[in-house]
Order: sequence, then structure tokens, then C-alpha cells
Amino acid sequence: TQPLQHRAAEENREDDINKRLSLPADIRLPDDYLEKFNVIGPALFEQPISRRLRRVSLSEIGFGKLETYIKLDKLGEGTYATVYKGRSKLTENLVALKEIRLEHEEGAPCTAIREVSLLKDLKHANIVTLHDIIHTQKSLTLVFEYLDKDLKQYLDDCGNTIHMHNVKLFLFQLLRGLSYCHRRKVLHRDLKPQNLLINERGELKLADFGLARAKSIPTKTYSNEVVTLWYRPPDILLGSTDYSTHIDMWGVGCIFYEMATGRPLFPGSTVEEELHFIFKLLGTPTESSWPGISSNEEFVSFNYPQYRAERLSNHTPRLSSDGVELLSKFLQFEGKKRVSADHAMSHHYFSHFGNRVMSLSDTTSIFSLPEIHLERETTRERCSVFHFRVSQDPRMLWKQL
Repeated sequence: TQPLQHRAAEENREDDINKRLSLPADIRLPDDYLEKFNVIGPALFEQPISRRLRRVSLSEIGFGKLETYIKLDKLGEGTYATVYKGRSKLTENLVALKEIRLEHEEGAPCTAIREVSLLKDLKHANIVTLHDIIHTQKSLTLVFEYLDKDLKQYLDDCGNTIHMHNVKLFLFQLLRGLSYCHRRKVLHRDLKPQNLLINERGELKLADFGLARAKSIPTKTYSNEVVTLWYRPPDILLGSTDYSTHIDMWGVGCIFYEMATGRPLFPGSTVEEELHFIFKLLGTPTESSWPGISSNEEFVSFNYPQYRAERLSNHTPRLSSDGVELLSKFLQFEGKKRVSADHAMSHHYFSHFGNRVMSLSDTTSIFSLPEIHLERETTRERCSVFHFRVSQDPRMLWKQL
């Protein structure tokens, strides 16, 4: 019985360290750290832990060190960063390593600084987890949880026909993650299928916060060169720089449509063409449908034909009437008229999920509920193969993160 008692004592000690240092339960503490803790740890941990002590302890365990992670496969490369699939020696779990090259003259790219500063404070089941940050002279490496693929790859692997129940699950999780961000005044600003990661369980997580920013109050003027063209709202396309959380909600509508139909909603190659696609479907705006539009110089200069709005239901045969109604609430010309993420989650379209999904804690997955499950895709032989395919578009090369 002695070995069993000794093992139980070791496990209890590890649990205590994990709790005191706010570590995940699956962390495997190194033997030399446990030995040191046996000598000085218990007395040291009886008092509140200072930030310095916590930082020293994390370093001794292996956090912030490149040797703690094993590189496996290269997933992609972009202008500033290379992404690798890796494994953590602390947990034996897979991780994604986003290695950002540091130029001596420029330092860390502002997108990396922005991503780190926001993600370290965002803890949610539908937002990718930043596990660790490793800073060396030559690089800044962000260590993320590893997910099997992104929504674009999921669509491709399913022959662009996702089971409608799964469309609903993915949309709800997207809204859930965004609602959390928006409550904290964080705008993502780059929503697209490549930035939504999915694992085999069906959990969807928001990723790539490189263009995100915290919205301060009062409203400041922001850049309108955000959001990939296909998912960019018309007010931003027409030059608006005064926006809030509603910038993300137009993109949600475009992604919802793409999941339901298998094709992008407004695949424009220029701002003018993008607006043309939008107006052709939703109708060319007038003073009554969009007050102030007639005084927008860019809109006037494009001189669009006077299109009448088409029925969304004619373009979304697989969507229920509730789904079409929710879609229309996202695709409003004026930002202030778009439904918020919080209100969208309460829409009747999601009613059959039940009430319990609305009361889960932020860090609890909706799949913790027995009534929530991913449906089997019909083209399963393709959908079941979870792998990364790296886009050749240089803007997308490392957008898995």
C-alpha cells in the first residue's frame, strides 16, 4: 500500500501546485521541480503568490522555453510568421506553434503584439487558447491549442454541403465566442471561414486576432482597411471609420450563408464589385432604406443601377424560414440595425437546442450537454479526414491561427 499512498500524495501535491499557479490539470510537472517544491514549496505556497514568484515557478516548470515543445510538421508560412504543428512535453498534447520572426530594426509586428495582448485575457470555450509565449532574440513564438482544421477546409472536405444541424451548431458557437468578445469591447475585424477552427468533436473556435482591437470609449476613428473583402460590410466598404461590434455581425451573416449553401455570398475582387454584388441581392440603397447614403461621395461616384431587393429564401433553399429571418438580421446596410451576437443567440432558429446552452459558463463547451451533438456528414469518407491543407494565397498561408 505504501507505493499507492506515495503516488496519491504526489498527485495531491501536483493538484495543489496546479491550482495555486492556475495551471491546466493535464500539466505534467518535471521531477526536479517537484523535488524542489518538497523542500521549499509548502512553506512558500502558504502565503499569497506574487506575480514574480508565479513567473519564476512557471519558468522552472518549462513555460516560456522553446525546448518544452517539439516541432512536428510545418503547416504554413506568411510574411511575418511560420506555423508548425508541435507537441508539448508538459502535457504530451498537440499544439500549434506560431513563430513570428523579429527584425532588429522593427521589433515585433504590431499584429503579434495586438494578438498576444488580447488573447491572454480572452478565456472562452469558443476562442482559441493561447497556452504560452516564448520570446527570444530572433523570434516570438505563440503556443496555441491545436485544432484539426478550419471551417473552409471542413466545407471543402464535405463537398461544400454541411449537414444543416451542424451549420446551426457552428453558427451558435461563432455567436457565443463573439458575444464574449463584444461584451469585453473586443472587435475581431477579420471574420472569415479560414479564421474559424474546428476539432473532431465539432467545437468551433475564433482564431487569428491579429487585426482585432479593444474598442475604447468614446469611439475613436479606426482603419477601414480591415475584414477580408468578401466579408466586409457595405458601410466599411464605403469608407466608414466609425464603427463598433456590428462590424463583425455582417461577416457572421456571410459565413452563415456560405455554410448553408456551400458558396461565398459576395465574392467580389474589388470594392466596387463587392458593393455591386451586395446591392444586386439586397437592393440598391436609397435615402429611405439607408439615410444619408445619397451624400456618400464614393456611393454616388460608382453610379450603381437601381436594383430591387431579391428574396433571400430564393438563394438559400436549405434554410428554414427562421434561418432566413436570422440571416436577414445580419445583412443590414446600417451597422446599428444589425442584430447583436447576444440577441442572435436567443433567436428562435436555435430553440431546439434548449435553454441549458444559454446558461453554460464561458469556458464550458456546448458539447458538455448530452443533448448537443455533431451529426454525421453524408460525405463522411471525405469529412472524416482531418488534416491541414495550406492555401497558396499569401494572406491565408498561416491563417489556421
